[in-house]
Amino acid sequence: MTPEGDEGDCAYEREPVRPERQGGDDYGHEPGPGTVHGAGTGAGGRGPGHHQPAHRALPPFQAEIETLGRRAFPVALDVRDHNSIQAAVAAAHAHYGKIDILVNNAGCNVRKPAVDVTWDDWNLVLDTNLRGAFFVAQAVARTMIPRGYGRIINIGSVTSVFGYAGLGPYGASRGGTRQLTMSLADDWGRYGITVNCLAPGWFRTAQNAVMYEDADWVAYLIDRIPMKRPGQPQDLDGAVVFLASDASGYITGQTLLVDGGISTGATRATLRKSG
Repeated sequence: MTPEGDEGDCAYEREPVRPERQGGDDYGHEPGPGTVHGAGTGAGGRGPGHHQPAHRALPPFQAEIETLGRRAFPVALDVRDHNSIQAAVAAAHAHYGKIDILVNNAGCNVRKPAVDVTWDDWNLVLDTNLRGAFFVAQAVARTMIPRGYGRIINIGSVTSVFGYAGLGPYGASRGGTRQLTMSLADDWGRYGITVNCLAPGWFRTAQNAVMYEDADWVAYLIDRIPMKRPGQPQDLDGAVVFLASDASGYITGQTLLVDGGISTGATRATLRKSG
């Protein structure tokens, strides 16, 4: 997921239930069945193209999980449809009997100058990224509260803490994701549920590949990233496993930036030596 990891693309239907060993013996908790992972526009850019229903991506995603020796129960849903959310979460819970982990990962972006953003553009992005995230989290939390355990990971972005021209609705939605994370953490902490936000920086994805075809823009971007490269999908693995595991059991309401350091500001304060 980049700050605009969905690059004008939207995925409304998602949530393959992904029962897998999160963290294994190194982290203690082994949820097994009961991980819900949004694959609509996944971290690192997993997901379909413009307005492509994400259910088309579910069979290969399921196969990928099963090749690892793990089980998967794919459930398509539309995060902008409240009834769809309730039905999908109910199906997941009925299938496994519990949900331990939610990765709230549906997303969409409309890239436009602020003066050109339409009413529908705004609603599309906010309804998908923020309203959808809240109601999916709410539905899953209702199954977690009676058990006194849960891990909710909301996928944000470096735009949760930084502003970028042309990304007004997206930045508002991801800033809202960060604030929502803190509110839900306070609300549900008493029930043993942690809620954190994973905020990727600039990752090359299928949706934003056109930008990475511009050599000047890539050079500009890399110059601002202390690690001197864009992110790769595997750069998010450790952070997701950590936030999903018992190792993070006393961490909640936090935003973890996985951005190669671009959020430091990364502005050169010295002149480059010539020659």
